[in-house]
Amino acid sequence: MSKVWFITGSARGIGAEVARAALAAGDRVVATGRNLAQLREIYAGHGESVLPVVLDVADETQAVAAIQAAIDRFGRIDVLVNNAGFGLLGRFEEIEAADIERQFATNVFGLFHVTRAVLPVMRQQRSGRILNLSSIGGVLGFAGASVYCSTKFAVEGFSDSLALEVAPFGIHVTVVEPGFFRTDFLDGSSVRYGTKQIEDYAVHSAELRSTYDSYSHRQPGDPAKLAAAMIALADAAEPPRHFLAGSDAVEMATGALEHRSAEIAAWRDRSVKTDFAA
Repeated sequence: MSKVWFITGSARGIGAEVARAALAAGDRVVATGRNLAQLREIYAGHGESVLPVVLDVADETQAVAAIQAAIDRFGRIDVLVNNAGFGLLGRFEEIEAADIERQFATNVFGLFHVTRAVLPVMRQQRSGRILNLSSIGGVLGFAGASVYCSTKFAVEGFSDSLALEVAPFGIHVTVVEPGFFRTDFLDGSSVRYGTKQIEDYAVHSAELRSTYDSYSHRQPGDPAKLAAAMIALADAAEPPRHFLAGSDAVEMATGALEHRSAEIAAWRDRSVKTDFAA
């Protein structure tokens, strides 16, 4: 049976690759983004299998309307891919409060808006898959990405908890944790940097930006292969709660877990002594 996919941020990058992979598998796709004309052009060759819908995920009203448009057209939603988001990089002190709020409005609250809108549909169906795009930056911290990582840690905690809440209704939640994939993420058209100038951070910030600029479009991860993996996640009878994507993500996550295990062991005696006496 073909599936109906609802994908946020479908105009480019991972979202567009997942949409193409789902269509190639014979499924139907609700492709969403902020520029409706662009979406219609991108998916013009797919006829009735694609419904382009305008959606700025930071606007809860638009999220509700987009989900309703999907139901009106296809009658159900089998897979939600919460992909829309952007990177805000720089040291924490370099980033204006308003920019931090915009980062959370898209990466966290936008994901909440769309998920909240789709859950009644999936509960009524007693089935559904939710694939939340996190990052290796939701598994461990990176200097110069404190705000971005904090949004992805939020996605991780939300996904782990939501999975327990909706499992009785046949709904599976998987948080996808990509490493560095060859998309526009580090491109000037996508990534944003803090605008405050702080002398103590100047050298390190310049090095960070130079490193990412030189790495842009040279990342090891293949977005098409990640899309194929996400098709497999949607088909799996028992999908994982977490899915690391990319050899770099596997290596970094393994190192982070080993470090955490060693830290727990080193401080265990002190940790357990914080209980009341027996």
